[in-house]
Amino acid sequence: MKKSRRGKKRRNKTIAEVVQIYGFGAGLVLVSLFVAYQFVEPAPPDTVRIATASPNGAYYSYAKMYKELFAKENINLEVVESSGSVENLQLLESGKVDVAFVQGGVGRRQDYPDLVGLASLYLEPLVIFVRKGLEISTFADFADLRLAVGKEGSGTRKIVDQLMADNRLDGSEAPEIVAIGGEKGAAELLAGNVDVLFMVIRADAEIVQQLFVHPEVVLVSLNRAEAYTRLHRFLSHVVLLEGVLDMARNIPDKDYHLIAPSATLVARSDLHPALVDLLMQVAGKVHNENSILDTGKKYPSPENLDFPISTEAERFFKHGPPFLQRYLPFWAASLIDRLKFMLLPLLALLLPLMKVLPPTYRWRIRSRIYRWYEELHELDVELKSDETQENLREALRVVNDMEQEVREVEVPLSYAEELYNLRLHIDLLRNQFIRKLQAVEGGRG
Repeated sequence: MKKSRRGKKRRNKTIAEVVQIYGFGAGLVLVSLFVAYQFVEPAPPDTVRIATASPNGAYYSYAKMYKELFAKENINLEVVESSGSVENLQLLESGKVDVAFVQGGVGRRQDYPDLVGLASLYLEPLVIFVRKGLEISTFADFADLRLAVGKEGSGTRKIVDQLMADNRLDGSEAPEIVAIGGEKGAAELLAGNVDVLFMVIRADAEIVQQLFVHPEVVLVSLNRAEAYTRLHRFLSHVVLLEGVLDMARNIPDKDYHLIAPSATLVARSDLHPALVDLLMQVAGKVHNENSILDTGKKYPSPENLDFPISTEAERFFKHGPPFLQRYLPFWAASLIDRLKFMLLPLLALLLPLMKVLPPTYRWRIRSRIYRWYEELHELDVELKSDETQENLREALRVVNDMEQEVREVEVPLSYAEELYNLRLHIDLLRNQFIRKLQAVEGGRG
């Protein structure tokens, strides 16, 4: 059976009323969300720049590993080469990179107020190789020698300058400084062009093992290694144990006492918090291996940082990865985390709206019905005080007109019972008026 045109009209009117009332609530919610969105942090950038050192160094190798792990989260990690830790700090301060590997002890927080520390990653010992035959017991023995101390801007150069200042190697007794290091410095040492080679490097690096087995050079053991750690908190006293590099050939052939700064991860203080969390997770995957210089510390670590630790990094060390990033892809966790601040105004509106809008809708519908009861009541009260024939006839006319108008009232089917009750009450009052009119007319007759 086809639905009547009146039924369609009633349904359309009901839908329009629902849209009008609930649309107002939806509008309030949208306005609230728009205002709250102004305070939401921007999405993390899809490109991050990290400063390393030369392509032959450990920092560069680790950055490549970081890059692969970042790519899995659809973030491009751009690896920036540099001359070393000093230049890395300058790149960070100028905003040319977002994060960098920095050797501990290279920078001071008062010189770089916009930088924060994320983690110390592993220990990098200062290894000092000298030509065989040179007797070295203290730094004073380096006087008048040719020292390869690394390039300008390198972390090795920075720490050697500090140690020479501690031992007051200046003036006429100052050694000759040669600004080379790494493989080139090793070649110059073996060629006899320099007397001493300083390197801040992993103890198990290939170049270290090659120099250990070379008959023309020897490693210096620092008798006062512990004393240096008391003077500089960024240094640790480590022992390169006998045989730890090669048990079969017993390399080294005795215990060597060394000092070691930490390789640290430093970032700009305005780096997006979500990226800090990601960096901490990546660092944990890359640097979780035990070192041959194991001192009982677990790496990455919040210790031995030159700069104030980032709030996000500190939270990571205390509580681990953010809850959402443990179970969701980085982009999804970041999006939800950013939008969580929009949930508060949303809930603040939805809860009262869910309580207010349904009663408002019910009141709107019932008001079409209940307003007639007021007229019925007033008509009934007026007639009680003056039940004349003329008044009764007028009341019947009003009631009949009222019934016709009520027939035109349209309400949802769920409220039809109340509408029909109204019509029954109208009919009840009309019958009452008819009986009274008949009684008045009969009395006159």
